[in-house]
Amino acid sequence: MGVLKRKKRPGNSVLADFRSVASFFYIKKVPSYGNSFFFTIGFYLLALFGLLAITGMVMMIFGVQWGYTSGIGNFVRSVHLWAAEAFVTLIFIHLLVNFSTSMFKRRKLVWILGSAMLFLVLLEFAFGIALPNDFVAQVNARSGADLWNGMGLGFWINPLNRNAVLGWHIAIVPLLLVILMFTHYILVKNKGISTPYRKDIPYSMVAADHKAMYRRTGYIFAIVLLFALLLHAPYSPPMTMQSWAKSSPDTFALTLLSEFNYSSGTATYLDTINPYRFSTREVYVTEPYDEYINATHQPNELQAFLLETPAEQNASISEAFGYFSGNAAFPQGQNQTDPLISVMETLTGMAQSGIYGPVLRSESSSSSNSTYSLLLLSDSEAFDNETTENGLQVSQLGMLSIGNGALWQQYMMYWLLPYNIMEIATSGISWWNDLQNGTVALIAFAILMFLPYIPYLRDVPDRFKLYKLFWNGSTVPELRSQKGKGRKKI
Repeated sequence: MGVLKRKKRPGNSVLADFRSVASFFYIKKVPSYGNSFFFTIGFYLLALFGLLAITGMVMMIFGVQWGYTSGIGNFVRSVHLWAAEAFVTLIFIHLLVNFSTSMFKRRKLVWILGSAMLFLVLLEFAFGIALPNDFVAQVNARSGADLWNGMGLGFWINPLNRNAVLGWHIAIVPLLLVILMFTHYILVKNKGISTPYRKDIPYSMVAADHKAMYRRTGYIFAIVLLFALLLHAPYSPPMTMQSWAKSSPDTFALTLLSEFNYSSGTATYLDTINPYRFSTREVYVTEPYDEYINATHQPNELQAFLLETPAEQNASISEAFGYFSGNAAFPQGQNQTDPLISVMETLTGMAQSGIYGPVLRSESSSSSNSTYSLLLLSDSEAFDNETTENGLQVSQLGMLSIGNGALWQQYMMYWLLPYNIMEIATSGISWWNDLQNGTVALIAFAILMFLPYIPYLRDVPDRFKLYKLFWNGSTVPELRSQKGKGRKKI
């Protein structure tokens, strides 16, 4: 009797197992219009999210500077940027499709989750722009600090702390997005793509064309790669206290004086929420100068100032402002009788040698926490001049700005146009500030999120027959056949 051979089970391989797992997530049947591009955008968003995760991890492995100093690194950074641009653009189109066809009326929870994801995606993009170590990131981080602090969230979200921003960008927001995306997709998978609410839109249930979705995904990836090759992610060298003190020592000293007498923008900041609540005199003058005295054992000119009478102190401050406003020659302050002039020249010299910046970072407990450094920079005339020269004025371009350069760089954050218009329109109102702007933005998102429950507003798409944008002869085969037979159009 022969030995029976065990038959090899078909598909008994890792690839087959992977396919079986993947097929579990497939939507098998869709309405006849469901295979068109506009009704399969969710799949492309998922693919782009994966591309963003991969390029983000690669940049984390090789470090931030790798993206600026290496040709391959710059390419990966550019792919990450354009994948993010494509992701945001497609999520807006996805929102428009579901709004125009009033699908939110039948799938209210799906709409709410999608609106929440849009909010998180825009936050993720904002954190991404504020994360690189360049001047654009510095300006946007400072602007973002105004917004978050104005809304009372400065303690939890501080864009001036790159460690915190990195945590929000690569961990907290992506985790929330993954949870919402999974829940959103499972709801769609279990209930299927929403069918038309109108009886005059014919349809039939057909097999989902997964090959077409993979093919379109390849096209989208190819476009992203092409943009990354032709239009590299922008980069502008960051402004440092060392470069500032070397190029304009008088304005550096004047800024320190304004911190010392509590007249700077940071010292007079209206919001007093951590991490912006601190004594500018202590942080920017007293503590760095004390470190210098302890290290060098030089005469303590600051102590001499503090021993003066209040009237003498006011006179010393005025004399120091006058001295540095006259484009004082450095280092000549040691020959002056005013002790404050000597103190400010000493601190300016520390900045020119690169010592002053690390002292401030050590005071904020982290080399990546630039709260003190960026606030000092933003208090200066030099920072304002640099901002203007780079076309980064917040009142003109909004919280996120790319700055001067090619036209495509100016309009990458097109979705901020409504917010920018609001900033420009309200710039002349004394009592209107970032708190009001942020509140209006949050109200707008709340209206969007709960649109299915708001009378009249939820009927806008149907009243204007917006469904014709996406339910027409190009997307619905039955309508195309009706048109061919000469039947009445919808």
